[in-house]
Amino acid sequence: MSTLLLAFDLIGTFVFALSGGTLAVRKRLDLFGVLVLSCAAAVSGGIVRDVLIGAHPPASLADWRYLVTAMIAGLVTFRWSAVTERLSNPVQLFDAAGLALFAVLGTDKALAFGLTPFAATLLGMVSGIGGGIARDVLVARTPVVLQAELYAIAALAGGGVVALASALHLPQIPAMVVGALACFGLRYMALRHGWQLPVARPRE
Repeated sequence: MSTLLLAFDLIGTFVFALSGGTLAVRKRLDLFGVLVLSCAAAVSGGIVRDVLIGAHPPASLADWRYLVTAMIAGLVTFRWSAVTERLSNPVQLFDAAGLALFAVLGTDKALAFGLTPFAATLLGMVSGIGGGIARDVLVARTPVVLQAELYAIAALAGGGVVALASALHLPQIPAMVVGALACFGLRYMALRHGWQLPVARPRE
C-alpha cells in the first residue's frame, strides 16, 4: 500500500511540476527558471505542511525522488512545450487527481502528528494548493486558486472527509478513498461546468 501511495504521490508531483513548467515557458523564462517553477509547483505545499507540523526534514527534501521527478517534468516541458500545451485537458484531469491525493494524504499526515481535525483539514488543503500559489507568486500573477473554478474548496472537501472519519473513529483507508473521490469529482465537475464561487465585483 505504501509503495502504491508513493507511486501516486510521484505522479501527482510530476503533473503539478508540468503546470509550473508550462507557465514558465509561457512567461519565456530560461531553463533555470523553468526548473525553479516546476519544483515550486510540485513540492511547496508539502514543504509548508511538513514545516508546520514539525516533520523535519520535509519529505520532498528527505527523499531525492520528489525533486528529481519535478526536474524531469521541467525538462520535458522545456523541450516539448508544444506537446504539453496540447495536453492541457488531460493534464487538468491528472492535476485534479493529484490535488485529491495530496489533500487526503496531507490531512492524514497532519492527523498522525496530533493536529485537530479542523487544523488537519486546512493543512491538507495547503498540501494541495500551496504549490500553485508559490508558482504564481514567483511570476507576479494572482494565484489561480483565488479566482478559478472550485479548487481549494475541492481540497477542503476531500480533506474534510478524512478528518471527519478520524473524529468519528472510522477506518481511515476507506475514508481516504472517499475523500479523494469527492475532491476529484468536485474539481472535475467544476472544470466541466465552470462552477465557481461568487466573484467580487467593485461598485461603480
